[in-house]
Amino acid sequence: EGLGRQLYPQLDLWTTAKPFLERWADEQVGVRAFIKRTKENLPLVSETLPDLPIKAHRLIDDALEGRLELKWKSEELVKMRIEMNRNNSRIIQAVAGGSMLVSGTLFLSLTPIVFTMTTTLLIGGGLGATGLVLLLNSSRS
Repeated sequence: EGLGRQLYPQLDLWTTAKPFLERWADEQVGVRAFIKRTKENLPLVSETLPDLPIKAHRLIDDALEGRLELKWKSEELVKMRIEMNRNNSRIIQAVAGGSMLVSGTLFLSLTPIVFTMTTTLLIGGGLGATGLVLLLNSSRS
């Protein structure tokens, strides 16, 4: 519209476009569009219409008897659930691994006085090594 007004200041784009927009809207969402879609869907409707009262009756009965269930399966939801479980396992492994690594390091640095050197190395080194393995395993994708 801006370029059109620069070239021709008397241009009123809305007045010019109004007939085209009205025709387009009538073809897409108006009465003509409704009639066209109805004609296209008439064979399908004529096949399913006789079963509609029976299906409605079953639906109402199931709802009144408490047998109405909503079954909704989505591949995306299943994938998200699997990914969430995988991430939870990684978080648990990372926390456990970090705790074990810190515990092993503290054990190695603070307990040579209490335990023998061999015991300290075995316990501290085992905790640290296990913690490191868990941390590395949790970071894998």
